[in-house]
Amino acid sequence: MGELPVPFVVGVARSGTTLLRLMLDAHPALAIPPETGFVPAVAGIAGNGDALRERFLAIVLGSENWSDLSVPDEQLRAAVDALEPFDVSTGLRTLYRLYAARFAKSRWGDKTPGYCTALDHVRRVLPEARFVHIIRDGRDVALSLAPHWFAPGRDPETLARSWRTQIETTRALATGYADYLEVRYEALVQEPRRELERVCTFIELPYDDRMERWYERARDRLAEHRSRYRPDGSLLISHEERLHNQRFTMQPLARERVGRWKREMDADTRVRFEREAGGLLDALGYERA
Repeated sequence: MGELPVPFVVGVARSGTTLLRLMLDAHPALAIPPETGFVPAVAGIAGNGDALRERFLAIVLGSENWSDLSVPDEQLRAAVDALEPFDVSTGLRTLYRLYAARFAKSRWGDKTPGYCTALDHVRRVLPEARFVHIIRDGRDVALSLAPHWFAPGRDPETLARSWRTQIETTRALATGYADYLEVRYEALVQEPRRELERVCTFIELPYDDRMERWYERARDRLAEHRSRYRPDGSLLISHEERLHNQRFTMQPLARERVGRWKREMDADTRVRFEREAGGLLDALGYERA
């Protein structure tokens, strides 16, 4: 019997990936951890036996995101040491299953926005991956993303170029594959059940309406988001700040989050953004002012 489909939620940062992750994670059978970030790195290592095992563990345990998963280092090491023979694919599946077991769930997934440009790396080690690409109007993304430390820049041109490049790259990597589904943020906010049913069909997961009440347990799930530190030990972002950044995902859907650019983006910023990414806005069917 083959592996069941595994959802990988991807997309440009601030496009709704955390919202979709929490919705899917509210399903009683599915656990999706905070961002991982290490899958492309482990997909690129070669070797066999204990050397490969140790390299795998070094990358995972050394990842800045690892602590968010709240799986003890020694538990992962013991489970990986027991795998004979060892390969990266079984190592990753073991890791995700350990995470899902914390919540007594039988299935698992991933939500790491940056994997949108690394679909081929994920496929290489987890052929059961099913990529759910959430896309949001780039002008709303720019408004949401610009104030954050992880923004690619502050000016409209840089934000527009990053949004356009990531989406175009993801679509190119998905061409010809049946493991790819696009979900619009706007549709998810306006018709959540319809869009969640589409995703469940795609990943072969029976629908459960608890996904529509994700906010009832969102704060507990986001409690995993630890403070982050720079290599020199100084604080990059606190736990409280990370929760603040995700505050809207802990509330019922607010339709006013759609089309913020019409109310909050000044004309000069909009023109500069659209000059850089207007072609993709048009291709995706987003209106222009």
